[in-house]
Amino acid sequence: MIVDSQIHLWAPETPDRPWIPGGQQRAHLPEPLTYQKFLPMMNEAAVDRAIIVPPTWPGDNNDHALEAAARHPDRFAVMGRFPVERSEMASQLPGWKSQKGMLGIRVAFNHEKARWIVDGTTDWFWPAAQEHDIPLMIFAPDSPEAIGHIAQRFPKLRLIIDHMGLATRGPEHRRIRERVALIALHARYPNVAVKLSAIPGFSDEPYPYRDMTEHLQTLLAAFGPRRCFWGTDLTHQRGKVPYRQYVTHFTEELDFLSDADRRWIMGDGLLAFLGWK
Repeated sequence: MIVDSQIHLWAPETPDRPWIPGGQQRAHLPEPLTYQKFLPMMNEAAVDRAIIVPPTWPGDNNDHALEAAARHPDRFAVMGRFPVERSEMASQLPGWKSQKGMLGIRVAFNHEKARWIVDGTTDWFWPAAQEHDIPLMIFAPDSPEAIGHIAQRFPKLRLIIDHMGLATRGPEHRRIRERVALIALHARYPNVAVKLSAIPGFSDEPYPYRDMTEHLQTLLAAFGPRRCFWGTDLTHQRGKVPYRQYVTHFTEELDFLSDADRRWIMGDGLLAFLGWK
């Protein structure tokens, strides 16, 4: 079972569903990548399932992702968008996972939202998510220490750190060794896991990205294979790497992994952590 822990899919902009201002500039690809287009790509790459993380430009809109999960429940599930800055939306959380295909919430603290994780804006959200047993995927490249504070304060709140905790751009982008060492410390919290995702975007070498091997080994040694989840963030790479190579990087090139390790990393661990049957 091969499960991609993060893929962005989105439908075209329409008058009824306008994108946020500047959405065209933020979109990863010039054309929308719908679930209908992505299914053949999954089949070609031998990827069984994928977690859809709705992107930012359609706003807090999970409709396309939920449609994909409803029509193909054996292929797609959703970690949806939620307005964490709006405490008045707390009433939506008790029934959040009753939406067909919805497994949890993905929170991203970047761009104009970078400070929300540390300035008190989201303090209400963490206990509410724990109370309703809502797993979270969290991208906080400017505040990695805050993830540990949240994990310690809310030990029953399941947290998955996106992209090994690395910044995808900006001055912190190349400080990989220091950041990986910091993220590895979060393995002390059993409610925290990490995505081994977007590897080509952080590597300075061609496939199979040998300069990233030591960092993968560091995180695997810390978290263990049951809390390290393979993923691609495919659209962020803007098509520069074939989808199949993301798979073979782990299944064929990382010879320090056992067969059992690969089973957990490539899918079984994520399914268990999120409760995707």
